[in-house]
Amino acid sequence: MTTVMTILGIVVFVVGLLFSIAWHELGHLSTAKMFGIRVPQYMVGFGPTVWSKRKGETEYGIKAIPLGGYIRMIGMFPPGEDGAIRQRSTSPFRGMIEDARAAAFEELQPGDEKRLFYTRKPWKRVIVMFAGPFMNLVLAVVIFLATLMTFGISTQTTTVSTVSECVIKASAKTDTCPEGAPDSPAKAAGLKPGDTIVAFDGKEVAEWGELQQRIRDTIGPATITVERDGERRVLHADLVENQVAKSDGRGGYVEGEYVTTGFLGFSPATGVVEQSFPQAVDRMSDMMVSGVEALISLPEKIPGLWNAAFAGAEREQDSPMGVVGAARVGGEVFALEIPAEQRVAVMLFLVAGFNLSLFLFNMLPLLPLDGGHIAGALWESVRRGFAKLLRRPDPGPFDVAKLMPVAYVVAGVFVCFTLLVLVADIVNPVRLTG
Repeated sequence: MTTVMTILGIVVFVVGLLFSIAWHELGHLSTAKMFGIRVPQYMVGFGPTVWSKRKGETEYGIKAIPLGGYIRMIGMFPPGEDGAIRQRSTSPFRGMIEDARAAAFEELQPGDEKRLFYTRKPWKRVIVMFAGPFMNLVLAVVIFLATLMTFGISTQTTTVSTVSECVIKASAKTDTCPEGAPDSPAKAAGLKPGDTIVAFDGKEVAEWGELQQRIRDTIGPATITVERDGERRVLHADLVENQVAKSDGRGGYVEGEYVTTGFLGFSPATGVVEQSFPQAVDRMSDMMVSGVEALISLPEKIPGLWNAAFAGAEREQDSPMGVVGAARVGGEVFALEIPAEQRVAVMLFLVAGFNLSLFLFNMLPLLPLDGGHIAGALWESVRRGFAKLLRRPDPGPFDVAKLMPVAYVVAGVFVCFTLLVLVADIVNPVRLTG
């Protein structure tokens, strides 16, 4: 049964992946057609074509390798300075530029002269190229918010899990009370595991983060209202000053950092809690920030990936994953012995996280990514704006094709990184469980 559920989880993730790619390309396709650009092909995947159908002037299809997708627009790059589409050159770099320019006009037909991508105003080209990543962002936000508000998320609650026996510094990293250590205020007040704290010092609390902050802001007498066995009870505690782990502002902790604050002495229980819309938006914002930080820190993760793939080192839990690794995690999710709704929620988070990563990655201002084309269109707009301001001749469209040698280098780096992640995902994958 576990094997069946694992396979089912992989299949579900792959379907979510294909939909995300198709959704991305739909953004490009719809805006390109809206601005009158001819689009001969809309494809999900790469490699050999598995299925295709022509509707109007566009061929729609699915290819064998579900690692991306594309639409082909006529006239992505302008002709050369002499107006030629292709002029043979012995220079390898010049050859790259000419080949890219020729491919952009490969299916040029009579009447296409006014339907070329590069002839559209820069702001229209920005919209066309931004529409793909934006569709992934919209999908990520919708899935995240809907999942948080419907299924909830595993989070720390105001219910007591354990009560500390004594007052001890967090940096001691031990639960063993030294001789002569005073009882914790929570123990002295009679707080017990299973109690749910509903008010602190007479003020209602519903979230662990809020309760944690109130406790840390208090030194001295305080009242704690708890629900125990269906009844409310008021306990009296005398909070003391103690060294505790630094809070990350969201109810969690910053590893290895400590602060001196008010101390009660208990650990919160974890539970799946549905989020309100403001709470869900706040968590979504945190995920966006975490996604940007993860993208920025990607280069420093490469040595760890290499060691995990080829030196037998332990694979870090926050290590970058590729499609294979994510699909494998999807299989593990469906094989977990947790309620079905939690499996669905985790899978939705996985797909949403993939879409968020796709958005952030594609917005990098590098060719051949969408962000590279956006940067080219914006630079053209700035250049033309200055020319108009200074009453100089219109410099014309910015020739993005001249950056193709750089694009090939960037693509090569991405391919090498993808292969490294693939090897690590196969030989030393990130696992949800030990």
